[in-house]
Amino acid sequence: MSLLRGAARLILKLMGWKLVDLPQRPAKAVVIAYPHTSNWDFPMTMLALAALPYGAQWVAKDTLFRGVFGPIMRGLGGISVNRRQRTGFVERIAEEFRRRDNLHLIIATEGTRRLQAGWKSGFYRIAVAAGVPVIMSSVDYGKREVGLLATIMLSGDEVADMAQIAACYEGRRGCHHENASPIRLL
Repeated sequence: MSLLRGAARLILKLMGWKLVDLPQRPAKAVVIAYPHTSNWDFPMTMLALAALPYGAQWVAKDTLFRGVFGPIMRGLGGISVNRRQRTGFVERIAEEFRRRDNLHLIIATEGTRRLQAGWKSGFYRIAVAAGVPVIMSSVDYGKREVGLLATIMLSGDEVADMAQIAACYEGRRGCHHENASPIRLL
């Protein structure tokens, strides 16, 4: 494992990227991945996960888990979600948080790489229902930084919580920054 971590850190360094991490991580957390504006965000995130090391799982649309890619995606820590219909995903994941001693779940809050009017609320509803903090993470192409930025415990006051999250992401740029959705819940 340390060989993989060293190789991932070397690759990031050779690419000119800085790895950022929290001084201490909570045992459980919903991890926000923002901004998500490029297909390159996924390999950069996987590289950061290997470099930290960080055994987080992540959520992606179910179509990415079809065919030969399904076992690969699940092996990398992926959990599929059907975004076309209600499936009780939020409550299932909140229950999973309650069952486990350790769980970090990465969610791309925009739900797509295209510009949207705001963020999908699933990450917020999961964190509140499970009573776990939120970690802000970023692949910041402007600063060439990748990793974990800060941790907050949501209060349930959406306006105040989203303002705190927005302050953390101030100045962070996605690969296609014009596609970064405003930091507000839909």
